Amino acid sequence: MSSTSSIRNGIAWIFAGNTGSQILGFAFGVVLARLLAPDVFGMLLTIQVFTGLAGFVSGAGMGQALVRAKEASRQDYDVVFTLQVLIGLAIYALFFSIAPWFADWYGNPLYAELLRVSALTFLLRPFNNIPASMIYRAQRYQAQAIFNVVSLIFSSLLSIALALNGYGVWSLVLSGVIGPLVTIPFMMLMARWRPRLSFDFVRAREIVRYGLLVTSNDLVNYLRNQASIFILSRTLAPASVGLYNKGESLARMPHSFITGSVYHVLFRSLAAEQDNPDRCRYLFYRSVALVGLYATPFYIGLAWLALPLIRGVYGEAWAPAAIPLAWLALAWPFWLMDNLSGAVLAAHSWLHRELPIQATALLLLVPAVWWGAESFGLAGVAGAVITVSVFSGLALHRLAIRCIGARWRDFWIALMPAAVLNGILAASLWVMDSALSGLPDLLHVLVAGGLGAAVYLASFLFLPLSPLRDEQARWKTKLRWINSR
Repeated sequence: MSSTSSIRNGIAWIFAGNTGSQILGFAFGVVLARLLAPDVFGMLLTIQVFTGLAGFVSGAGMGQALVRAKEASRQDYDVVFTLQVLIGLAIYALFFSIAPWFADWYGNPLYAELLRVSALTFLLRPFNNIPASMIYRAQRYQAQAIFNVVSLIFSSLLSIALALNGYGVWSLVLSGVIGPLVTIPFMMLMARWRPRLSFDFVRAREIVRYGLLVTSNDLVNYLRNQASIFILSRTLAPASVGLYNKGESLARMPHSFITGSVYHVLFRSLAAEQDNPDRCRYLFYRSVALVGLYATPFYIGLAWLALPLIRGVYGEAWAPAAIPLAWLALAWPFWLMDNLSGAVLAAHSWLHRELPIQATALLLLVPAVWWGAESFGLAGVAGAVITVSVFSGLALHRLAIRCIGARWRDFWIALMPAAVLNGILAASLWVMDSALSGLPDLLHVLVAGGLGAAVYLASFLFLPLSPLRDEQARWKTKLRWINSR
């Protein structure tokens, strides 16, 4: 199989896994949103701000370092496993001890027990992280995708069963602890790995160095993503946290399952080709063009149909979540720029140059979100996130083009076909809007989405866009094969 075919096959499997996970997660999320109130999700999200922060420390980026390394022995995996076990024990001890103070800070004694139970996952993570890294390094994307989907199904069904039996917020917390206990043995079996301790820490020096760079960047990026949740939890009610998170999670969903799928394969491919700048430029801009082509129509739809989508799927109580959803859809081009530029920098070990940009973005975001929340509520928070996303995307792309010797205009040239097609899609939705406005919410979304998809598909297949000629031919061949069956 050629390298291009291998990359496309890897993206296809990761995309299939991410898409399946996102669709199932969305469906299970709808069920849980119907069973649980927004403030229940707000409580969990408040806990996760802190446990998620510690999660980056627990892994310390060493899994990604093993994936990127030119060689990785069994001894390297054992040393990393040992380090992660020790870090996990320290993190759990910290959360256990500060839980009463945490509950007092938020004025709710329930937070103490929620934090202590949630922190149990840090004792389990090393048993999942190491076999997951082995599977990723071996480029076994099919196995990775299947496992992720099965794990999601199990934990989500457990959450729903607990919610139906009146466990409230505990239905979300307990599934996060019980789920790994069931799924980790299967991950270990797939990777053909058994846990073994090794204290040869000198051997892990380079892995730890790269891992710390990964962790530093991921940690700052995580703080950027969670700053809005933390500030809302301190300035507004838990219900506002749940509403904002619902809108933001829907806005990031296409980015997660499309751009995220490409990121993992692009990173692995760029790491293998890091000494070939011509090949790196081709892989990068080809990825930009394809992600723009397949993800942008989702954002046009989310921006246009946010309110009927939220009301129709989640109910009237969740309607304010449409505000951040519609606004955050506008940040999409800069999320794309940020994410794929990050793959270039990670593959070429430029993370030390990325870190100051991420830190600056965080410093800009915190006061912007605080002011936006107090002045304009959920819309103000979303506006602050968009503004900082523009800065971050442009700054990281500037660094990436220096890394691979590219030009500014190459990014916009790569996105031009997607811009043309999505301009047609936006115009068609505008024309339909008044005719569909009287329909029930779900029917409105289904009809507008179906007609919009038909317009986009026809434009893609038949407009003479030379950069898309190969992609158009590939899809026409597939459609002819389907029709002949």
